[in-house]
Amino acid sequence: MIVHNLSDCAEIIASAKSRLRELLHPERDYRFPGRYSLAHAIIPPKSKTLIHSLTSGEVYYILSGKGRVHINDESVEVSANDTVEIPAHSQQWVENPTNKDLVFLCIVDPAWRLEDEKMLE
Repeated sequence: MIVHNLSDCAEIIASAKSRLRELLHPERDYRFPGRYSLAHAIIPPKSKTLIHSLTSGEVYYILSGKGRVHINDESVEVSANDTVEIPAHSQQWVENPTNKDLVFLCIVDPAWRLEDEKMLE
């Protein structure tokens, strides 16, 4: 059985500028045999991620806060309990125009790798 507490996972600033804590990743020392990765992400108030794309597909599940997810030429307002599917190779970014953190889970399949991410700005 694998159990991780969010507070036990080191926080990093991702290349797209979100605050991330990797919960599960098959290439890390988590003994996790899956092919996807799971991360907890925070976009601070009045900020946004950089425009980027991944060769993997992603799913965001919004835990709290409100914001906008931009995928190619589409934008959608998101809030708690929303799920957003982001196809592989999409131009994407997330913005938080509010005064509270935008907090979400990010599932990447196959698992996130730095070499699969391309910054577009």
